[in-house]
Amino acid sequence: MFHSTRGEKLVSSPMAILNGLADDGGLYVIDKIPTLDYHDLLEDDYQTIATKVLNKFFPEFSYDEIKKELDIAYSTFDIQEVVGMKKADRAYFLELFHGPTLAFKDQALVVLPRLMKLSKEKLGYEKNITILTATSGDTGGAALNGFSDVDGVSIVVLYPNGGVSSVQEAQMCSFRGENAKVLALEGNFDDCQTFVKEFFKNHKDLSLSSANSINIARLAPQVVYYFYSYVYLLRNGVIKDKEEINFDVPTGNFGNIFAGFYAKAMGLPIKNFICASNKNCVLTDFFMNGKYNKNRPFFKTNSPSMDILISSNLERFLYYGTKESTNEVKKLMESLNTKGSYDFKNPFDYFYAYSTDEKKTLEVIKEVYDQYKYLVDPHTAVAYNAYKKYSKETKDDSICVVISTASPYKFPQSVLEAFDIEESDAFKAIHTLSEKFNLEIPKVLNYPKVEREIISLKDSNSYVEEVVKCLESK
Repeated sequence: MFHSTRGEKLVSSPMAILNGLADDGGLYVIDKIPTLDYHDLLEDDYQTIATKVLNKFFPEFSYDEIKKELDIAYSTFDIQEVVGMKKADRAYFLELFHGPTLAFKDQALVVLPRLMKLSKEKLGYEKNITILTATSGDTGGAALNGFSDVDGVSIVVLYPNGGVSSVQEAQMCSFRGENAKVLALEGNFDDCQTFVKEFFKNHKDLSLSSANSINIARLAPQVVYYFYSYVYLLRNGVIKDKEEINFDVPTGNFGNIFAGFYAKAMGLPIKNFICASNKNCVLTDFFMNGKYNKNRPFFKTNSPSMDILISSNLERFLYYGTKESTNEVKKLMESLNTKGSYDFKNPFDYFYAYSTDEKKTLEVIKEVYDQYKYLVDPHTAVAYNAYKKYSKETKDDSICVVISTASPYKFPQSVLEAFDIEESDAFKAIHTLSEKFNLEIPKVLNYPKVEREIISLKDSNSYVEEVVKCLESK
């Protein structure tokens, strides 16, 4: 069962999944965090581990129901193991980009549509559902891909005009389907995300849900790769049983790292989390001085998926940090809405936070390649630099899993820039990247020339309302 971070009303797993956002504007959290013994996973592949984790979160679905859907979902990945692990001394890069859109969002967004399908069946819900989601780049393409073959579900994706990479934009805008619409909003990701939340609040007459990590069924599949990482390291003799390890996570919306928080609470031996931010360092400041303040300049960086000033999933963190006080969470969220900030004393001492600017991001891309002959994208470079800062500050030599969130092919121009190679055309940059580093170009990177549909924030409400009603009627 689940309830809102701002209220105590319990709802079932299927209802929480279909609602996406709670009626009071809060995010769903599980009523009681389940436990899971990683020893029971040592003989399992990724799909089986995923099934056991999700069955803990959503017990209304049977093990066999979940397993059947996950086997289909993860069959679209380009490696049988689903994720990859690459060693770099005491760190291991966890490759989460082997899915159909080359980013970590695929891990959950191939699963979410299937959990929604099961939820509709459990509830006997026959009406078409429209997914309305905001993206800083990766969620959009992954959501469109995930929902493309799901009956009874349509999707509208909003992204900030000029705020995503050329490859990310091509992935979204080249999508074809009667059940989908992609719109560029004039503004930044926070504008898109705020619009979506307000639209949910003001249009309860529409059958809406979300593909963002505000949806608990988007978040739960991300818990899986924390368990998989630990099991992988233990099976391969890298760590001893019960040995604690660290996780280093590049994050903007706080969903990716909060999934790790759940994994630790479920019993996984995690020592510390390293929260990695780019120049938009609102999370770094929050963990360093206890003040969350969105009243600051917004920067467009070479790690655009983290160009975020309002980290939605932090609300779930606040819920547990206030000892599950929904009233306290309401006050903090009201302060954020009215003042743009709030003060909060973090009771969890296992979070460390660091930020990295654009120049250093490029330096780290080159440094990792020169040292390990391994190519990382800008977001992973931000994470690796945070890991280096953490190691220097704490002298902690525990094994650390660095979450690698995207393929370097998603950001080819930035990766080439790290090696002093300029290429104005993103798709020419893909071929240059392949030639220089002898890497095979993923087949999914074959997009036709596309046209964008751009709308202003002023006109967005009525326009999106008409789009949703049109899709809902199909």
